[in-house]
Amino acid sequence: MTYTVITLPFLAVTAFVALSTLRHPGFGRRMAASGIASVALIALTAIFDNVMIAAGLFTYPEQHLSGLRIGLAPIEDFTYALCAAFLVPAVFTLLAPRTPATADGATA
Repeated sequence: MTYTVITLPFLAVTAFVALSTLRHPGFGRRMAASGIASVALIALTAIFDNVMIAAGLFTYPEQHLSGLRIGLAPIEDFTYALCAAFLVPAVFTLLAPRTPATADGATA
């Protein structure tokens, strides 16, 4: 089994949960914030994964990788940062209590 196959369920769950918040207020703003957060998390992952791999703290068996890398870090490592940036805010949105709407459609 490759790491790419292992990451597919994480990506599917993230997409499903994030899209399930589509009708909640602030969806576009939340997606934009998640996009910005994902860029930051991916940059940090690129830096620190490369440092840790270069230092010999861990390695990846080549037969389980897609072959795509950013520096020394396999592309599959970045999936978790991407999922975290979109999944965590979506879960918080789904768990937050909904504010009831007033008669004129505004939230109370």
